[in-house]
Amino acid sequence: MVSTHPAGVQDSGSKYLPQESISNTSLSPNQELLPLTATINGHDHLEIGGCDVTTLVQQFGSPLYILDEQTLRIACRQYRDSFKRYYQGESQVLYASKAWSCLSVCAIAASEGLGIDVVSGGELYTALNAGVNPDKIYFHGNNKSRQELIFAIESGCIIVVDNWHELRTLVEIAGGVREEDTETRGHALASSSPVRIMLRLTPGIECHTHEYIRTGHLDSKFGFDPNQLDDLFTFVSQQSVINCVGLHAHIGSQIFERQPHQDLAAVMVQWMSKATRYGLAIKELNVGGGLGIKYTESDDPPSIEEWVKPICEVIQEVCTAQNLPLPKLLSEPGRSLIGSACVTAYSIGSSKVIPETRTYVAVDGGMSDNPRPITYQSVYRTVVANRMSAPLTQTVTIAGKHCESGDIVIKDAQVPKTEPGDILVVMATGAYNYSMASNYNRLPRPAAVIVANGEANLILQRETYQDLIRQDCLPERLKS
Repeated sequence: MVSTHPAGVQDSGSKYLPQESISNTSLSPNQELLPLTATINGHDHLEIGGCDVTTLVQQFGSPLYILDEQTLRIACRQYRDSFKRYYQGESQVLYASKAWSCLSVCAIAASEGLGIDVVSGGELYTALNAGVNPDKIYFHGNNKSRQELIFAIESGCIIVVDNWHELRTLVEIAGGVREEDTETRGHALASSSPVRIMLRLTPGIECHTHEYIRTGHLDSKFGFDPNQLDDLFTFVSQQSVINCVGLHAHIGSQIFERQPHQDLAAVMVQWMSKATRYGLAIKELNVGGGLGIKYTESDDPPSIEEWVKPICEVIQEVCTAQNLPLPKLLSEPGRSLIGSACVTAYSIGSSKVIPETRTYVAVDGGMSDNPRPITYQSVYRTVVANRMSAPLTQTVTIAGKHCESGDIVIKDAQVPKTEPGDILVVMATGAYNYSMASNYNRLPRPAAVIVANGEANLILQRETYQDLIRQDCLPERLKS
């Protein structure tokens, strides 16, 4: 992306801009720190989607999530088109909406031909209200409630069964057992056709990522143990009320390695082959997601196309070797679709200088809008959006405003000399920021806008103090 920063200034926020024009559609969003439309305007301000970030903060307040629609759509298309290019059978990309579930994001993903992966009744409700076809919604989760299972059956989505308890409960519900809870009392649920399910299996494949986001190794709360396949396939084959259409596995998140996913693809074809011996016609394989994104300059994730291609090749090679028909191939990226498409803009407030130790610069948000640093020790990069070309002359720690010493957004950030009122932008905050946001210290959750072609539209309203007490109940005896 061509910028307008003054000639000769190298050590500035402009170094984080995409190095090529967005017209080059080979750019993979997950390999960029800023959205693909990011540039610097004539006021030396950061622009995203043709909108001046400083102006956006003036209009919508801060903290503010700013989602670039074009970057998100390009990521969706690169996944969709890469599978079509390299896989000879049918394919379907699903957006793992736990990364950021809201009506607008789900609607954009669906408009690009993607399905939606949900992990709760709330995410299912959101996807349905965004207009997503239930045939393209896959419901995950390791402890779905009975009410969630009923909701899933009634909606017509595909249920990814995680464990024996859920499987037996689902068979019971699908068989028309009367529900006793208050919301479904007297309601006999009888499906006119078998409930479509997939089975989630634990592949025993580890990868180099954070312990909390590694889900493929055997010591995981997710999925059936692969040593139980005989019992599992036998049980499923005997149930007329369910139709097992596929198998699912997922090995983790923020992964840069390619070999683990190739290994997973080969293992899943072996499982599919074994299932046929029990009369199960497995037609779909879901290899999960997990492709990482660039959070810092040193991060070097493969591109979307580089991740998709070898998975397709392995599936096809193993199926051919075993004389198996090609399954419908599914994947469920989340972070690599949405992460780099969004930034968070804050207003800078107070600062504290501790001589020969540290300088703290505080912003008007923190762990309530981005819990990843305190939860995962995640590292981010930042720019001062209203002085993009200023030399980076200070090393500071960006502190949040919460009453926690650990509320640090970025430690040792390189910034120009800052003043109260400056607009600080943290990059790559589209994944697991709003979706994990809280009201800690009773801070209202921020607004979010989507930007495209110089226009900004609210997709999430800023919460108010009234919103914070909306669900509170005050017994009469406590009222003054």
